[in-house]
Amino acid sequence: MKKEWRKEEKAFYLPSEQPERIHIPAWRFLAITGEGNPNTPAFSERIEALYSCAYAIRMMPKTGVTPEGYQEYTVYPLEGLWSLPNTTGENDPLDKDQLLYTLMIRQPDFVTDEIAERAVHTANKKKPLPLLQEVRLSSIEEGLCVQVLHIGSFDEEPRSFEKMKQFMQEQKLSLRSREHREIYLSNFEKTAKENLKTVLRYRVKED
Repeated sequence: MKKEWRKEEKAFYLPSEQPERIHIPAWRFLAITGEGNPNTPAFSERIEALYSCAYAIRMMPKTGVTPEGYQEYTVYPLEGLWSLPNTTGENDPLDKDQLLYTLMIRQPDFVTDEIAERAVHTANKKKPLPLLQEVRLSSIEEGLCVQVLHIGSFDEEPRSFEKMKQFMQEQKLSLRSREHREIYLSNFEKTAKENLKTVLRYRVKED
């Protein structure tokens, strides 16, 4: 049976527009880092490299390689970890050119370092991309988090962050890091800005 994250893992990927607490376990991700304004070719090139590897893994059985534990699945959505340099104050105006980010796509449990390396090699044979060599497999455990579904443009995200911070005050929670995660449920190249759906998530701790 095909694994569908939209059906089987709604709690992690399809929250409501009201903030909520959730515990995120350790998962594996294909990841690539970058910095600067996301409205640049460099950002799009990193996304292309990431998806090339993700689909190389997804399609391995069609190339004659079936990893141990493989189960047919839907590729997980693109995610991004976003932060600013430590020298940037919390109330400073947002300078997108200073953004630091890690783009990632979650991988099923059967994916190992060896499989990830094979995927990079396969993707490179199909379409050589300079940034493929920067894609890596990482294990990340977020633990206790607060998340919310944001509907609208990325520039309107502050209103959802404010809702999250208010919820955190009520729940006696505080940030573990200024870094936040975004999970992109919409194709932001084809979806109208007002209809974009993005999961926003902070790592938190109990006060």
